[in-house]
Amino acid sequence: MSIQERTHGRRDAIGVGVALLNRLAQWRAIDRLGLRKPAERAVFEATKTGFRTAGALSRRFSAASKLAAPSRLPAAKGTGRFDLTPTEDQQMMVDVVRSFAADVLRPAAAAADTTCTTEPEVLESSAELGLSLIEVPEELGGIVTERSAMTGVLVAEALAHGDLGQAVACLAPSAVSTAISLWGDETQQATYLPAFTGSSVPAAALALLEPRPLFDPFELQTRFTGGLLNGVKSLVPRAAEAELFVIGAQTDAGPRLFVVEPDHPGVTIEAEPSMGLRAASLSRVLLTDVPAVPLGSVEDYAECVRLSRLGWCALSLGTARAVLDYVTPYVNERTAFGEPISHRQSVAFMVANIGIELEGMKLVTYRAGSRASQGLPFAREAALARRLCTEKGMQIGTDGVQLLGGHGFVKEHPVERWYRDLRAIGVMEGAVLV
Repeated sequence: MSIQERTHGRRDAIGVGVALLNRLAQWRAIDRLGLRKPAERAVFEATKTGFRTAGALSRRFSAASKLAAPSRLPAAKGTGRFDLTPTEDQQMMVDVVRSFAADVLRPAAAAADTTCTTEPEVLESSAELGLSLIEVPEELGGIVTERSAMTGVLVAEALAHGDLGQAVACLAPSAVSTAISLWGDETQQATYLPAFTGSSVPAAALALLEPRPLFDPFELQTRFTGGLLNGVKSLVPRAAEAELFVIGAQTDAGPRLFVVEPDHPGVTIEAEPSMGLRAASLSRVLLTDVPAVPLGSVEDYAECVRLSRLGWCALSLGTARAVLDYVTPYVNERTAFGEPISHRQSVAFMVANIGIELEGMKLVTYRAGSRASQGLPFAREAALARRLCTEKGMQIGTDGVQLLGGHGFVKEHPVERWYRDLRAIGVMEGAVLV
C-alpha cells in the first residue's frame, strides 16, 4: 500500500469521526440521558490514530539554514570535590518539573494506565516545560551552554515521582533531540533540531530493544545493509504517532544509530500492550527495506546505551521514592490489634530497608550522571547503577505491595501500578536518554 493510499484511509477515518460527532450534536436525547461526554470520548478514541497519523505525515523536516560544523556542548566544569548538590539552575528546573508531576501526571496516572495512552494535553504541557531542550546547545535554540546529563537525571527522577509511564511518554522526544545534539552532524542538526525547539515538538522515539529473550543491545538482529534497515524493534514509546525515529542497528563494524523518518511504506507499527509503562503507548516497529541515515559512530552507540540505562535508573528513583512516600503514612495510620502496624518490627524494618536501598540507588546514579556531565568515564558507574536500580527497584515495588496487604493488590491504591512499572527498569533499553 502506498503512502497516498495509507494517508487516504486515515483521512477517511477522520471524516467518519467528524460525521459521527455531527450526528451526536444533533441528537437531543443524548443530553437528557447524560451520554454526550462518554459518546464523544468513544468517537475520539476511535479516530485518534487517524488524526495523529495524518499530522505526522504532514510534517516535512528540512534545513532552514546550513551549519558550518556540528555544535557540541562542552563538558560541565567539575568542582574538584565529591559534591552532588544540584546547581541553582538545576534546582529551579527540578522544582518546576516536580510541581508538574504532582499536579498533572499523578492525577492522570490511573486513567492513562487504563487507556494505555498519555493525554495530548499532558504531552503538550510537558513540551512547554522545555524537556526536549535540555541537551540542545543554546546556539541551536536550546537552553544550555554545557553538557547536562545530570540535569536529565534530576528531571527524569522528578517526573517519575508523578507517574513512570507518563514520564516515559513525555521524555521520548527529548531522547531523540539529545541523540542528534550529541552525535548528529551539521546537516542532521540543522534539519531536525529546529522542530524540537519550536512550539510544536514532534513525537519521536529512540528504539534499541528487540523482541527476543536475553536481549543484548550490542548484538542486534536489526541490520543496516546497502543503505536499508531490516528488523523489528520492541516496546517503543508513542511509536504510532512518531514523526521521527532514532534506531539502533547492526553493521559490519558494529552496532550504530540511524535516523529514520517513518513515512515510508516499509515502516509498520503494531500495538504491544505490556505489563507496565502502559501510559507510554508502547508499540512494535517493523522495518522492511527502510532507508536510514547513520547517526554517530560505533563508540557513540555504546555511550547511547549507557546514557539510556542511566535515564532508566533515574526513573526508578522517582517511582521508588513515590512508593516510600506512600507506604510511610499508610503503615503509621493503618491499625491492627489496637495499634499502628508500623509498631511491628517486620513492617518497620521493611519501610526502613526501602529508604536505605533508595539512598544507595540515588548515590550511584547521581555519581554516574555527574561524571557523564563532566566528560569523565562513567561506564563502571552506569553499570553499577543499572544493577542496583534493577534489583532494588523491583524489590521496593514488591515491598510496597506487601506493606499494603490486600490493598496492595487492588487498583484503589497506586502501588500495584508502581510495582508493574518498576519491573521494566531491568528490561528496557533506549526510549529515554540523559
